[in-house]
Amino acid sequence: MAAFVKAINAKIRAHPVLDYVCSTHFWGPVSNFGIPLAAVMDTQKSPELISGPMTGALCVYSATFMRFSLAVTPANYLLFACHAVNEAAQLTQGYRYLQWHKWGGKEEALKKEALEGKPVEAAAATPAAR
Repeated sequence: MAAFVKAINAKIRAHPVLDYVCSTHFWGPVSNFGIPLAAVMDTQKSPELISGPMTGALCVYSATFMRFSLAVTPANYLLFACHAVNEAAQLTQGYRYLQWHKWGGKEEALKKEALEGKPVEAAAATPAAR
């Protein structure tokens, strides 16, 4: 049985694509892609739900691991892409957070609600309130 496993491992390692797909350089970023996908999906939700401190922490995290993914040998471009997508999504969320909480977006939505009789969540989802 051990010889059989050794033979299969040698066959996988001899083929560059199979070797890559069976490595942590592939499966680490693939399993990590849930974070940026969730962040991209969250850009469609109300900015009232965004946590400023968590968004800031995720920006620092993604920037750090973007650098790390290029510092390892060999460079892991799939991991870099994963964190680049997350960085872009978190920067978008950070802008939406600031727009809503610091730059008058919430007040604008409340004025719109008063004029149109809509709830705040519906007003926050309109493009003008972003």
